[in-house]
Amino acid sequence: MGWCPLFCKGNMGTLSLVLLLLSVQWSWAQEDPLLPFSEHLDPELKVRLKWGFDEIQGTILFELTVNTSGWVGFGFSPKGGMTGADIVIGGVGPEGRYFTDRHAGGNSMPVVDQQQNYKLLSLIESDGKTVMKFQRLIGSCDENDLPITVSLLNHCLLYSIQRESSSTPHMPRVNPPNSNFFDITMVNFTVPAKQTHYHCKIMRAPTFDRKQHIYRIEPVITNLDLVHHLLLYRCPLTVTEPLEAECYTGVDRECMETVAVWGVGGGAFEFPEVAGLPIGGNVGDFFYRLEVHYNNLNKSADRVDNSGLRFYYTSELRQHDAAVLGTGLVIAPWYAIPPKAKSFLTYGMCDTAYIPEVLETPHDLQVFSVMLHTHLAGRKVRVGHSRGGKQIDLLAADENYDFEYQEVTNLGKTKPVKLGDKLLVECTYNTENRSTLTWGGFSTSDEMCLAFLFYYPAMNLSSCVSFPDVTSLGSAMGATDLVTWLYMMFTKTWNDTSINQYQQTLKRIDQLVVVTNSNNNGSHNKGTLPDLSVIPSAPCMSGCATKSLALLSLLLCLAVQWASL
Repeated sequence: MGWCPLFCKGNMGTLSLVLLLLSVQWSWAQEDPLLPFSEHLDPELKVRLKWGFDEIQGTILFELTVNTSGWVGFGFSPKGGMTGADIVIGGVGPEGRYFTDRHAGGNSMPVVDQQQNYKLLSLIESDGKTVMKFQRLIGSCDENDLPITVSLLNHCLLYSIQRESSSTPHMPRVNPPNSNFFDITMVNFTVPAKQTHYHCKIMRAPTFDRKQHIYRIEPVITNLDLVHHLLLYRCPLTVTEPLEAECYTGVDRECMETVAVWGVGGGAFEFPEVAGLPIGGNVGDFFYRLEVHYNNLNKSADRVDNSGLRFYYTSELRQHDAAVLGTGLVIAPWYAIPPKAKSFLTYGMCDTAYIPEVLETPHDLQVFSVMLHTHLAGRKVRVGHSRGGKQIDLLAADENYDFEYQEVTNLGKTKPVKLGDKLLVECTYNTENRSTLTWGGFSTSDEMCLAFLFYYPAMNLSSCVSFPDVTSLGSAMGATDLVTWLYMMFTKTWNDTSINQYQQTLKRIDQLVVVTNSNNNGSHNKGTLPDLSVIPSAPCMSGCATKSLALLSLLLCLAVQWASL
């Protein structure tokens, strides 16, 4: 099922609507990073809608282009008809341009709303075309406006037809010409009878004479109750032999450039039309490492697994090579989260000013998607974006993080990260039900704080992370060596006061910032964490976000009427 937009055109004297049910595959526009989605709404390709949204600011932006010099209208319908529809009408007339926010009570001229919640940004009529760009809040407190909830955006703007056999919506299928797929999976691997196991398999990917672009990645999961997440890494050219073993016990440590990521609860991921993951040709004859995290809570024995990832590729190359950058907190066993904490914050910083130290030709990043990751104690994850010492945005945020539902999330628009910007990954943990320290590490009972950024154009970059400087931490806490610090941590009485003091200490001390390229060459610098504040949502987002959700059926329907001018 899908989103329910309503479109109409004609002269101001007439308004009759003909319903046209249409199955839509959403595509990406190339011209404007603020309007990454694009679709023609009619078979004749005379009506084109582009849109983008900002989940942090709580706004959605539209641009409607119609081959007409009359008026145009666009809106949302609860059931596909006029009754209850939330509509805007605009055009250019003898006295200039006009634009109004309206609602319909039936098959008659929509009534002008007392409260005008849509904001006209531009309206141009030229060469037989009308282009209308406008913006509104995702949620609205006007009873005549239908709120577009964040959930609706994620499930309807980004997803298309719902599988009959599952309540989980999925990404629309894009089928470029000359496309095919290959799988990278485990093969008859017997999962150990222990709660946490990371298994790695180093192998070659299929070889291609010419470079191809991967445009879609799907999980291939044979044991949903065991597989928690998958990662595929590209190995440096120094890795020349296949290997299969428990992760992080040997040469697999050299393969650390993230290529693909999947987490429990997630589905397939589609790349934007302007970018694809490169493979084959002059990209190089690389080995890849598949990492599977098995979370075997019942310690079941003799379970055989063949899970992995399916990669759809095409020889029709896209405009940019895409890549994934790992950011956040270094995964290390000497990072401690206190017990009995209701809301404990940790931070990992990527300072892009240091990227030129490991790359000869660095450039800005155009970030379009992100996957946020913690373990069981995680409750929130935010990625702050600072420039020139000031926060300019939240690149991404999940205020209700769920360990059992992790997926690559589209940002709604392409967000530029300039060299010199700082990205701060903040994770909030709850350890109220724990009586001992929680350490950074790979086990499900350990913790992580990561954000995987999907961006283009690709760079030979692996990670940009940080870790509290151990010497500064020990000095700030009065410990002269690591043993003394460990003793202090294990014997400390943890209460609200001591937890807050420790959290503030971690935030104010120097951080070790590590940037690593594809060949595992890294830079090591010290830096301090920028401040991170929550950018307030637009008014009425929280109060009315769910007010009319029941009204918005997810049946995609478009109403188009071509009236004579």
